[in-house]
Amino acid sequence: MQRLRVEFRPSTNVDIATIFEYIFEASRSSAIAGRFIRRIRDRCERIGDVPLGGRPRDDLAPGLRTVPFERSAVIAYIVEGGAVQITNIFYGGRDYGALYPRGPFIKDDKP
Repeated sequence: MQRLRVEFRPSTNVDIATIFEYIFEASRSSAIAGRFIRRIRDRCERIGDVPLGGRPRDDLAPGLRTVPFERSAVIAYIVEGGAVQITNIFYGGRDYGALYPRGPFIKDDKP
């Protein structure tokens, strides 16, 4: 499969901002928080290289896939319309399965 472009849904931008705030509060360093966010974004971009490489999670939402990030986060995405759509990033052991309503809601959150 060829490389696909990676797009971030608005919900992902909220997740990234929340993660930044959490790490900043814990470390008191915007540099540390910023480096962590850059690593997450870099990992998201690499999903475009192997878009079907994530674990299928159709039990949570149709077409949803997940990949772990540094044993501290889970990146959720779908492959749609020739692109990888990053839908959420869950940090710190959150029960992301409980946060996904059953059904195709992720298709409604277009950038």
